[in-house]
Amino acid sequence: MTRVLLIEDDPAVRRGVTLGLHRRGHETEAVGTGEDGLEALAAAPPDIVLLDLMLPGMSGLEVCRRVRATSQVPLVILSARSDDVDVVVGLEAGADDYIVKPASDEVIEARMRAVLRRLAPSQPDARAGDERATYADLEIDRAALTVRKRGEDLALAPSELKLLLFLSAWPERTFGRQQLLEEVWEHSYYGDFRLVDACVTRLRAKIEDDPRRPRYVQTVRGFGYRFGPL
Repeated sequence: MTRVLLIEDDPAVRRGVTLGLHRRGHETEAVGTGEDGLEALAAAPPDIVLLDLMLPGMSGLEVCRRVRATSQVPLVILSARSDDVDVVVGLEAGADDYIVKPASDEVIEARMRAVLRRLAPSQPDARAGDERATYADLEIDRAALTVRKRGEDLALAPSELKLLLFLSAWPERTFGRQQLLEEVWEHSYYGDFRLVDACVTRLRAKIEDDPRRPRYVQTVRGFGYRFGPL
């Protein structure tokens, strides 16, 4: 059973999402404000947060920033507009994915499960010795799903960790944004590159000495992104 915290202003949406997730075997706590959401998160950390952007009082963006300041809990934005600039800002603030409202129970659950899957991508000829790799001052432990830089643990959100694990499994190989969207976010039907670009920006801010001159996650103009060369 997945424990879900739903922070949603619209009572009808709260009821609908809660009932839909309950029918699918998930336990959902639903609140209507960002302030109540932060209190609920602190009292009983959920497995995943579904966050409406349009909230009374504290905005959804501010909630996202505050959550990410202390927690790397999987977080998915709920938005009524797919072209809303706030979605991009929310992704840059630390959200792992977003869902356009209205959305079916099937879509919400599929997105939740995709975010919750933290296993590293399959690799050809993987050996036990490959589970931990060091690249300059960056150490990636695939078994423990941890990343350290100069010996210090890095707090990576689920999408950031998945992206780094995937790219570092194929050093110097370039992947297009559509391919990364399908492999990391599992959105084979949803070609929105904002997810990829925002995640790359956040990941670089955490693992690079100078995000403007990335050493690890590099841009290949006109093609996409690659890991290295270092």
